[in-house]
Amino acid sequence: MSSIGRLQVQVLRSNSAVPISNAEITISRTVRGMREQVSTLTTNREGQSPVVDLEAPPVELSLNKDNKIMPYGLYDILIRVPGYDDLAINGCQILSDETAIQVCNMQPATINRETGKIETNVIVINIQPNRQYGDFPPKIPEDPDKPLPPPPSGLVVLPEPVVPEYIVVHAGTPSNSAAPNYKVPYRDYIKNVASSEIYATWPEATIRANVYCIISFTLNRIYTEWYRGKGYDFDVTNSTAYDQAFSFGRNIFETISRVVDDIFSTYVKRTGAKQPLLTQYCDGRNVSCPGWLTQWGSKDLGEQGYVPYEILTNFYGNDIVLERAKVVEGSPKSYPGYILKIGSSGDAVRTTQEFLNRISQDYPLIPKVSVNGQYDAKTAEQVKTFQQIFGLPQTGEVDYATWYKISAIYVGVTKIAELRSAEVEEQEFDVFIPPFPPLWGSKRPQVRYPRNN
Repeated sequence: MSSIGRLQVQVLRSNSAVPISNAEITISRTVRGMREQVSTLTTNREGQSPVVDLEAPPVELSLNKDNKIMPYGLYDILIRVPGYDDLAINGCQILSDETAIQVCNMQPATINRETGKIETNVIVINIQPNRQYGDFPPKIPEDPDKPLPPPPSGLVVLPEPVVPEYIVVHAGTPSNSAAPNYKVPYRDYIKNVASSEIYATWPEATIRANVYCIISFTLNRIYTEWYRGKGYDFDVTNSTAYDQAFSFGRNIFETISRVVDDIFSTYVKRTGAKQPLLTQYCDGRNVSCPGWLTQWGSKDLGEQGYVPYEILTNFYGNDIVLERAKVVEGSPKSYPGYILKIGSSGDAVRTTQEFLNRISQDYPLIPKVSVNGQYDAKTAEQVKTFQQIFGLPQTGEVDYATWYKISAIYVGVTKIAELRSAEVEEQEFDVFIPPFPPLWGSKRPQVRYPRNN
């Protein structure tokens, strides 16, 4: 028996939010030892493929704690774009009744400095299993009350928790110096971890409770400089024994993505405390952890109608509160504190119009409007189109989640433009090479080999 899941592929230029149109996408899978091609797709002007239906195991498998069968289908994706290295992603996970989003950051092909010819390679990313199905070590318990690093040993002693622009993730245990570091946008990191730790088929209240835990754990590591204060050059690891599951380049799920965009800056803390709570958790199936959230236990509570805060207090006690960080780094302007909608006016509306007009240069489906600071029907339609492209509820209003999504995409398209214009003056060849390192830094964990044309 099988069900249907969905997949959409988004193709972007490396280290940016700039879309690549006309990318060639081939989707395949292995069935009974035989390789079969499932679909071929092409991206539109927004860098997005059509949403394609794919076979997936029945949804009941991801809802049953005792199930031992892999509850998601595995598909391989190959992306080809002229002037860029090919990208092969193995093991994209498709859950029944859910939409998987596979974001592909394409790296420019190498130019031979002697011949001036383009040398195209293939970069391979192998997605790790979901933590609920794969074999991962359990979390090593820690004292949740962390001392702050005394100055000047700490890089920064923050006056309050701050949402960072990026997270540096170490792909191994802290002592594994051979493992690479990944520099990942903060929200992308949270979405990756949530898609790696739990199933998107679980109740929304459960997903929200688990995302609060992932956010709080992450911001505790940042705020206390847990690894930086020990002399490491990263913020968190992808070892489940020490931190949280993270698989570089993996697909995320639309359901999880929307939750993260909505609550990305809200964390759990003890009443009267300053630092985010180190919200340790376990699966609750293979490992029991009194006093921590259990993932399968949170799933059961969500099915019983518990709201996210009730789920959290069930595990961590009643002396916790949900706090929203006041500072979101990397955002040009802060949220005005109220929803922008038809009838609104002022500088916040003008900022929205300016940012969306600039974003529309790279996402032409978004209509341009007059920058007049008046939130009229045309501005509402502009916002609604943006929300449709980037997977937000299509309200036509700018709430907290939409404001910071607009901000993130604006930064993503303007940064690459600034770097590109600076590079053009010194360009010796016809193909642009960005003057910055790829997101995974100087060490590449992926297999890289010449493409056979």
